[in-house]
Amino acid sequence: MGKVTGFLEYGRIEEGYKPVTERVKHYKEFVIGLDDEQAKVQGARCMDCGTPFCNSGCPVNNVIPDFNDLVYRQDWQNAFAVLDSTNNFPEFTGRICPAPCEAACTLNVNDDAVGIKSLEHAIIDRAWENGWVKPRPAKHRTGKKVAVVGAGPAGLAAAQQLARVGHDVTVFEKNDRVGGLLRYGIPDFKMEKSHIDRRVEQMKAEGVVFRTGVMVGALPAGSKVTNWAKETVTPEQLQKEFDAILLTGGAEQSRDLPVPGRDLDGIHFAMEFLPQQNKLNAGDKMKGQIRADGKHVIVIGGGDTGSDCVGTSNRHGAKSVVQFELMPQPPEEENRPLTWPYWPYKLRTSSSHEEGCQREFAIATKEFVGAKGKVTGLKTVHVEFKDGKFVEIPGTEKEYAADLVLLAMGFVSPVATVLEGFGVERDARGNARASTEFQGGYVTNVPKVFAAGDMRRGQSLVVWAIREGRQAARAVDEFLMGFSDLPR
Repeated sequence: MGKVTGFLEYGRIEEGYKPVTERVKHYKEFVIGLDDEQAKVQGARCMDCGTPFCNSGCPVNNVIPDFNDLVYRQDWQNAFAVLDSTNNFPEFTGRICPAPCEAACTLNVNDDAVGIKSLEHAIIDRAWENGWVKPRPAKHRTGKKVAVVGAGPAGLAAAQQLARVGHDVTVFEKNDRVGGLLRYGIPDFKMEKSHIDRRVEQMKAEGVVFRTGVMVGALPAGSKVTNWAKETVTPEQLQKEFDAILLTGGAEQSRDLPVPGRDLDGIHFAMEFLPQQNKLNAGDKMKGQIRADGKHVIVIGGGDTGSDCVGTSNRHGAKSVVQFELMPQPPEEENRPLTWPYWPYKLRTSSSHEEGCQREFAIATKEFVGAKGKVTGLKTVHVEFKDGKFVEIPGTEKEYAADLVLLAMGFVSPVATVLEGFGVERDARGNARASTEFQGGYVTNVPKVFAAGDMRRGQSLVVWAIREGRQAARAVDEFLMGFSDLPR
């Protein structure tokens, strides 16, 4: 490495944030990235490990020590070349990935990890600024046609890989814009949608065709899944027209909370609430938007989706925001000798929490209460985990005021009717059954139909979606051509 003793000389440098009072007034990104000197120091901290655990900690297996060293040497263009070789969309992961690579960093054993995510963010932003990100259309066409159903990160990664080896790729997306949860789940203040738009333009130049507003199959009656489709295509049509079909829709079936009072007005899934604001930010008109202005907001669910609801509610001007988590409060510092190099169990405070939020742990909702058909509050009790189940703690009952309740408890499975339309078998969790271990991987029980991303593995991270999209693209290419030069 360029600086052999860098990890001894320099401390971790975090990306900065614009002040809370400023950023809650808009929906723009507010992270202040590293400047050249800060990035150089961060790259210098990489230890040149004999076994770089960060590589295996990263689902797309980014060649992290190499681009760390190149940033230290200020060779940004080659740093981008290394990053681009494994990750189709570093501008997505550099903003919203939780960075399991940093948890696996060897320096994290007894010090602060190298800021790998901030370096990735810095590299790709400079690459776009300097025009290094260019379309790479295939030199030869194969004549094979591939349908990719779902334009989230898994579908986009697969489509780009397949187009680059010469297949005619058409991406079908039920919503009116490309991006999946990147577009209509992640708030703009975490990732502005211009990052998706310019990748779409790159992919169009590489030959990918996008058909938005097209629902493949049908949603069940009364479904709460976001859907702005204006056209329907049947699975039979795709099977007749295309040589291979890759299903990359998300795990969009939200986990519900069936307690008394659930039918009161003012109780919504997070994925009813968040997409509406993203559409407004894009310039669309929205009748009957779910708003948090001047309301007491309760967010049920302590994960990233819940945090996104907190940040959006604060930007609406909520009177108060409380976030519930069923699990007990984690320790502020992880037990590193026990957990390294795996993802640690620790308290995580997001930028949205810092903008204003009361957090309650080990709490369960027993009942929603209301007046005139509208929610006005909820009854709770604290719980503890005993003998494999949650047990109520007597004397901890409490009632919270609530004008708006947002359910952000995760996602249980893909929309069943899409898989049923193709006749794809489902596993015990309702996901598409498609092993990664046989016949090239990602193969379903239906001839020429593959599945990847959240539709196959269940709710997961953007970086896992990209990995599965890339690997599934290779499997599809092998199926069509008998071999593949695509990386796995």
